[in-house]
Order: sequence, then structure tokens, then C-alpha cells
Amino acid sequence: MRSAIKVAASDMVATLLHDAVAGETIEGVALREDIARGHKVALRDIAAGERIVKYGRAIGHATQAIAAGAHVHTHNCATDLSTTLDYRYTPHAALVPDTPPAGRFAGYHRADGRVATRNEIWVLPTVGCVARTAQRIAARAAALVGNAVDGVHAFAHPHGCSQLGDDLGGTRAILAGLAQHPNAGGVLIVGLGCEENQIADLLDAIPPARRGHIRTLAAQMSENEVAEGVALVTELAEAARATREDCALSDLVIGVKCGGSDGLSGLTANPLVGRISDRVVAAGGRVVFTEIPEMFGAEQALMDRAIDAEVFDRIVATVNGFKRYFLDNGAPVSENPSPGNIAGGITTLEEKSLGAVQKAGHAAIVDVIDYGAAVRAPGLTMLDAPGNDAISSTALAAAGASVILFTTGRGTPLGFPVPTLKIASNSTLAMRKPDWIDFDAGRVLTEGSDAAEAALCDILLATASGRETAAERNDEREIAIWKRGVTL
Repeated sequence: MRSAIKVAASDMVATLLHDAVAGETIEGVALREDIARGHKVALRDIAAGERIVKYGRAIGHATQAIAAGAHVHTHNCATDLSTTLDYRYTPHAALVPDTPPAGRFAGYHRADGRVATRNEIWVLPTVGCVARTAQRIAARAAALVGNAVDGVHAFAHPHGCSQLGDDLGGTRAILAGLAQHPNAGGVLIVGLGCEENQIADLLDAIPPARRGHIRTLAAQMSENEVAEGVALVTELAEAARATREDCALSDLVIGVKCGGSDGLSGLTANPLVGRISDRVVAAGGRVVFTEIPEMFGAEQALMDRAIDAEVFDRIVATVNGFKRYFLDNGAPVSENPSPGNIAGGITTLEEKSLGAVQKAGHAAIVDVIDYGAAVRAPGLTMLDAPGNDAISSTALAAAGASVILFTTGRGTPLGFPVPTLKIASNSTLAMRKPDWIDFDAGRVLTEGSDAAEAALCDILLATASGRETAAERNDEREIAIWKRGVTL
């Protein structure tokens, strides 16, 4: 088995695949110290101030002279990111498979042509004041509806009041997106009555053609809001009865996300998900990726994949807009990676970003959508949202993703409104946390990328056909909304 990975011929560092000790030879270089798995070793002497290259691109600069065989990490490498940039459009040809690959699943056909991977009833509170009420309604109704639907779930959140302008608009857009998601065969919107996020305004954000499966309840106007809510959910569940039918890979909308990354995420799990992304795009399906702050340092490679100059300009505006969001709030654009990322071997945001964007594969980027908006076109779409796991995954679901592929090197139990496959970057995590992890991307190193891709695609299709994910088995289903404005 390989002891380290050097990605590009120009790389100055290699990433270790196992814990190594001083004196061990890695890529022809003797280690000067013990170095943990996922961390980097210098393959040659690096001068102070010199750019350090991994993935064929700079991940920062040396803050001191680094000898060949030394550990390269936060003690001797620093970011070069600082502010917004000007970019030039230099389009590259997309490198997706020429022949759309086969792959079918059993999903639910909706009247508007979309396809669902689950047929559930969702209870959505307009405001945090009735979040617990929504949960009580869902729990009591679930015990009554039996197997009429795949489940009844409430999605609590603390927002919907004391918000203004775009901040309130973002909350409303996310809830409207969830309310019209194809996986929701029926939706009960529970309001309080006096909140800023009024039920009528939320309904106005949903096209009339997609309101037929929605019922509403204003708690202040009801004598017994829980009993009334349970009755409405029971009616919705009976009306939502449906049967799975044969569907093509092109019917899938997948969201891709990484969280709790380590030094192997950009070498195993993320490239593997990128291959699945390319497979779905080649078949005519839709892939949505996000985490804009985790593109900083890798954004030019994405911009070069814009399908045209208009999409390029929108990518630039989104990336620089997010940088300005950081700067306007007095935060550096490089305020990343997290402590867990650093412990796992990621040193700078450039390194994290270059690994993270691998999830988006090699297809052309056909569209850029705002936070809270829905995916509009087949192909690869960029979504404006932060890197926070819960916020970005909720935004992917609201955009229409019917399955999320979530890679992780450190592990997380968190689940979201749609089936979320947890993909471990390393076999140690997969073996240690089988109740969290659905797929071991460490298989890339032992079986090869082609075999791992085929295995992951099989699990994706089985999940789309109804196989429960680890998060679903653990009843891990949450949403989080991006709070950006003042609180009244």
C-alpha cells in the first residue's frame, strides 16, 4: 500500500497515508520527525518566503526555511489570501465522460415532472416560537399515519421574527424552497400569528401550482393547535400515498458538501464525489455545489469552467461578494480552516479549498443561484451559501437536492431534510464510526478509483430508491438558516 500521495509533479509536499516516524523514507525522503496521517512532509528544501505547492497550486508560503523531510503545517506555512481580486476568464473544456453512464433507481414521480427520493410529510414552522409545537404535531401524527408515507418530520429553527429586509427574505426563501421540495408529499406550515414571517407572505413566495399539497395553521387562531395540526397531517398523509416507479440517473438532483475535512479529504473522498458529480451531469442530471468561502484560493479553476462569460461574471460577483461580506464584518477572508481541519492535516484555506472543490468534478458550470433559490438547469450549478455544514446543507435541500453526498474526515452525525450519505475520507473513521458513516472512500487507495466510484454509485442509487442512510436511521434531521441582519 502507498505510504503517501503526491498529487502533481510540481508539488513540494506529499500527504501521508499513515502515521510515520522519524527516519522513515517517504517518496525518497527521510523524515526528520514523526508526522501524523493526513499531514504533509516537505519533499525538498523550501526557502523562507517561497510559495508551497500542493495540487499543482500554491497553498501558502513558508514562514521559515523548511528542510526536506520536515513536517509542513501551521508552524511554518501561512496563507496568502487577503482581499477581493480581479479575475480573467480563460475557459477550459469540460472533461466529463463522453457517454452518459447507465444507472436507474426507484423514485416518486411528481405531477410537475420532478422526481423525489422520499415521500414524506414535512411540518415547517414560520417562526421559532412554534418550533416545538411543530415537533409535537409531527411526533403525534407519525404514530397515526403508519406506512401511508415514508415519514413525518418537523424542521425546527429559531428565526422568522425580529428580522428585517434581506435577512427576513433569506429565511422566507429557505422555508419556501423546503415547502415545495419534491420529497415533501405534503407540507403543514405552522405559524404563530404575530411574527414578521407571516404565513400569507411565505405562501406568496411559492408558485401557485406548487401549493396544492400545502396546508396552514395559525396557532394563535386555534383552540387546540396540536390536535388541529395532527388532523391536518393525517389528511395530508392519506392524500400523499404514492408508489415508487422506475427513474433514470438524469432524474436525480444531488447536492455535494464536505464537513470536518482532514488532509485526505481532497485526495480520496472529494475527488470520488467529483466522479459521481460528473457521472450525474453526463447522464443529464443536476448537481449543486456551494460553500463559497471554501473556494477562496481555488476559485480561478472554477471560474475557468464557466459555460460562458455571463456565468463567469456571476461566479466572480459571488466570490468577491462573499469576501466583502467577511471584510465588512471585520473578519479576514482566510479565517479558516477549523481546529478539526488543522488537527487532520489541513494547513491553510488555499489547501482546504483546493481539496474541497474536487467535489464539483470537471463539468462546466452552467448556472449560479442565490441563497434560497432553486436549481434551474441540468448540469453543474453553484449556490451562494457559507461553508457551515448545517446552513449550506439546508440551502442545498431548499435548492432542490434530493440526495446530499457529504464527505468528512473527522466525522459528524448531523443529518438534513433529504437523505445525506456520509462518506469518510479514511478507513479508520469508517471503521470507528459505522453508525455515522455510509461509505468508506479509503477504498480509493486499496481498490482504485473506478471500483470505488462504481460502489458509491450503487449506494447512491439504493439510497435514492429508499435505503436509509445512517443519519436517517439515527433520526438526525435538522435545518439551519443563515442569519445575516440585525435582530430587533
